[in-house]
Amino acid sequence: MSIINNINKVFDHRIRLGIMSVLMVNEYADFNTLKELLGATDGNLASHTKALEKAEYIAVEKQFIGRKPNTRYSTTKLGKAEFKKHIEALEKLINKQ
Repeated sequence: MSIINNINKVFDHRIRLGIMSVLMVNEYADFNTLKELLGATDGNLASHTKALEKAEYIAVEKQFIGRKPNTRYSTTKLGKAEFKKHIEALEKLINKQ
């Protein structure tokens, strides 16, 4: 078995890695919070959240707060499990001598 087997291609990009990192330690985060924390543009963040949603790693909830639309994200059980495997694989790779 290769030491890179559990490195997940979906988490290859730093924005996706950042999204998952934020969501692993928070119950949820809204679009503007993620945008600010990650320093991403609207389009860039939207495309990466869409990719994570398509992989079923994050859930998307759209609502209105007053008259303003609000989109918030949370990790799914699958997303949490896959991200943990990904981080463990990276740690093994880094610690490999």
